[in-house]
Amino acid sequence: MEGVSVRKIKKICVFCGANYGKDVAFVNAAFHLGEVLGKRKIDLVYGGGKLGLMGCVSTAVAQHERQVLGIIPSAFTINNLVGETCGKEIKVATMQERLVMMMELSDAFIALPGGFGTLEELFQMISWAQLNIHNKPIGVLNINGFFNGLLSFVDHAVKQEFITPRARKILISATTADELVDKLQAFRFESDPALSKLKWSPSSSQKEKLDLTLRL
Repeated sequence: MEGVSVRKIKKICVFCGANYGKDVAFVNAAFHLGEVLGKRKIDLVYGGGKLGLMGCVSTAVAQHERQVLGIIPSAFTINNLVGETCGKEIKVATMQERLVMMMELSDAFIALPGGFGTLEELFQMISWAQLNIHNKPIGVLNINGFFNGLLSFVDHAVKQEFITPRARKILISATTADELVDKLQAFRFESDPALSKLKWSPSSSQKEKLDLTLRL
């Protein structure tokens, strides 16, 4: 990290599966990520509950006496569907409200192995970064090649000119938790000159007219 400007990361939002997955390495990696965050004095934001990898990473962070915040739709709390959140809990009305709050309260984002929900959250954050809604680093912890296919597909989309090389840099990957956190801290956001003209403040009644081709 010598000679590299390091951003201050106090809270990381982790997206991951509510299942444990087939490979025990996923569970071990989730616990280890929580340990790494704890030792680096980084707090956790996650989707709440204690199921699957979500429970593993939140438990590990709490055991290292760091703050854990679960943001969970009220529908999931009925009949204790996802178990008790490890730490503080904020209930929201919708999935979209949950994701917006995660974005606002976090300094960076990490995706562990998971299913459709994890992928949705990951790509929503990437899309919002591309649109200059936020400039926070986003990475995947590629345990035992879990994300190899996804990363290959993203590179394929770049070759087919649906994703720009600049936008491709938004998605970081690493095979260990320490390496990934280091990369997140060293990340420098490159805004698309055209997309950076977009105004997302609530007071904006209309967007600037841009002469551009959006590759979204």
